[in-house]
Amino acid sequence: MTHTPRFDRIAITSIHGDPFNPRTWSAAPARIAEMLRRQGIDVHGVATGSPRLSRMMQAARYMAQGLGVPHSGEAVARSAAARRAAALRLEHVVRRARIEHVLHMGTLDIAPEAWSPAVRHYAYCDQTWALSLRYRPDAARYGARAAKLFEELERAALRRLTHVFTFGAYVRDHLIGHYGIEPRRVTAVGSGMGQILPLVVPKAHAAPRLLFVAKHFFVAKGGELLLAAFERARRRVPGLTLNIVGDERSRKLVPRDPSIRFFGHVPLADLQGLYRESTLLVQPMLNDPWGQVYLEALLSRTPVIGLRRNGLPEICGDGRYGFLVDIADPQAIADAIVDALSDPARLARMGEEGQRHVIDRYSWERAAECIATTIGHAPPAPVHPSKAGARPLRDNATTASEALHHV
Repeated sequence: MTHTPRFDRIAITSIHGDPFNPRTWSAAPARIAEMLRRQGIDVHGVATGSPRLSRMMQAARYMAQGLGVPHSGEAVARSAAARRAAALRLEHVVRRARIEHVLHMGTLDIAPEAWSPAVRHYAYCDQTWALSLRYRPDAARYGARAAKLFEELERAALRRLTHVFTFGAYVRDHLIGHYGIEPRRVTAVGSGMGQILPLVVPKAHAAPRLLFVAKHFFVAKGGELLLAAFERARRRVPGLTLNIVGDERSRKLVPRDPSIRFFGHVPLADLQGLYRESTLLVQPMLNDPWGQVYLEALLSRTPVIGLRRNGLPEICGDGRYGFLVDIADPQAIADAIVDALSDPARLARMGEEGQRHVIDRYSWERAAECIATTIGHAPPAPVHPSKAGARPLRDNATTASEALHHV
């Protein structure tokens, strides 16, 4: 039975674009907003990202502070100046709309010194800065000074939130152990999936067909690693094939090979068909914190192969519904592919059990209901210290109207 929350309005934010756009942050903000609306909650979407000119000024300030040359947009977004600009943009909208609850998608638009005392702030996180440093390929490019500053900003942001919601339990544990967040203020709510429907008929796993899905970030999702592993595995598995779903920019990275089929953008029905006809999803993602592709594969009774890091051990039941590879090495992944394909009956059993696991545990409706219940019982907003010296909010009606999307 759906809980009736003790609040009726909330703002959902994203620095990555319109929170109601399904293309923003893998549709997580849009799906949570949709499910909250179904519970009778009035949801506002606030795009908190900075315009191009502001980002250029923030990048200049980044360098002036001795943090080096920012190598990515994320580096700029993690700076104090960018966080504050996003928080001020949000604060302007929240004050005008008289909103008392704000759910941040991530932490990059959190700057507690800009908040009104009467507003409660929450975050929905798939990772943290400290967790990302374990595996991110560009970690060394930040430099020690920038890495330390971003850690301090992340810690300050997290500790001032009323509550933090996480995709995975491993992120919850990290927030408690590393950042010192009280356990009662952190809840793992999981995530949902896209529009892939569950396979409801028995599935054969005898044909050696592999699948890899990366709509962007082909290399970071493990595409090059898989191609090297596939070349090794095909020598030991006759008839092995690989289907790759990626964006057109990735096509040049895939060799012309009759055993490999590359698909650019595919309609939902075709993507669903690829999940269902595949024997294994092989997705050795280097630093993806969660991975909805794993959930969608298991929903299709397709076991998964990936690296033993971040969210995959949790999603696949620590190896019950998939195969975990300890190192990002082509030969180790090839060995896992060969081992998995050697026992079709085992794959069928893993697929069926994995499907039950994701159906029972992961849905956007369940995540949103948990978020709404927790917010409905949240304590009063904490009283923030004096903001002496803080810059006054600018009453920019044009910016506010562009940022606010009311549904």
